[in-house]
Amino acid sequence: MSIYTCTLNLAIDLFIETDTMEPFTVNRTKDDDIQANGKGVNVSLILKMLGVDTTALGFRAGFTGNYIEDYLQEKEISTDFIEVPGMTRINVFTQVNQTKEEYKLVNQGPEIPQEKVEVFLDQIRNLQAEDYLCISGSLPRGIESTILVDISRICQERDVHLIIDSSYKEIMDCLPYHPFLLKPNEEELASWFGEIIDSEEAYLFYGQQLIKAGAQNVLLSLGSGGAIFFSQTKIIRGNSPIGKVVNTACAGDTLLGTFLAGYLTEQPLEETLRKSLAAGSSTAFRKGLTDFSDVKELSKQIEIKEEGLKTWEIIN
Repeated sequence: MSIYTCTLNLAIDLFIETDTMEPFTVNRTKDDDIQANGKGVNVSLILKMLGVDTTALGFRAGFTGNYIEDYLQEKEISTDFIEVPGMTRINVFTQVNQTKEEYKLVNQGPEIPQEKVEVFLDQIRNLQAEDYLCISGSLPRGIESTILVDISRICQERDVHLIIDSSYKEIMDCLPYHPFLLKPNEEELASWFGEIIDSEEAYLFYGQQLIKAGAQNVLLSLGSGGAIFFSQTKIIRGNSPIGKVVNTACAGDTLLGTFLAGYLTEQPLEETLRKSLAAGSSTAFRKGLTDFSDVKELSKQIEIKEEGLKTWEIIN
């Protein structure tokens, strides 16, 4: 069994802290940090910290793509990136202390030639039965969102456990291929069903609808509201701990990576969700990914409870 993460649109993230942000003037920063990023990259980094080895897949371009590959190799994470023309994107996240606002500037990334898309799909076809593949994040230019359905079909044919953390509506077309795990947030869940989903009853109802439609498991992240895990036989949920939010960009990736680590190492489900919520919050409370130093303490704030399986009704 091998574990692969896939970031089709890699990125370098530049985190900036500034006291003020004024237009038409030079704004001096208070602090900055540069990190190799992309949602699948973050999952690989979290899994590595928790003792789980992965191979990172995706497209890299230019010196920025080389930086990401070099960084991962320094962390002893295997890579099998496909080189494409152009430049891997740089995203900018700015925390403004005076107004307590966060600005996120996310660039498009390189355009992927069709022949490179086929090379990537061949990589997926060469995965082995019982491997795990975690597809995360946005798609670069040149790749249609229907590729998620193609990947789902290939994984079902190859008996590969597919995890999807992406916002595209085509996720619903992946469900007949029984992906192992989906990780939506509340906005993505609402987008997939075309409904307003903003209550506990609605979260529970629509999470179960994903299971009924074919997903084997669902991890619904609710930001400060915690998370809910759904399977065919169980629903459990937990709250998020309290703290000062600095950066929300990588919290969901941390939640997912920590959850996968717990599952892959056969830890109890309730403790896996508790640790995942604490780790995700730890990342949100700092500029970069958690180092897990405060996760044990944050876990003390989290209560895990089980919801009964039943037909949930939407209260209008």
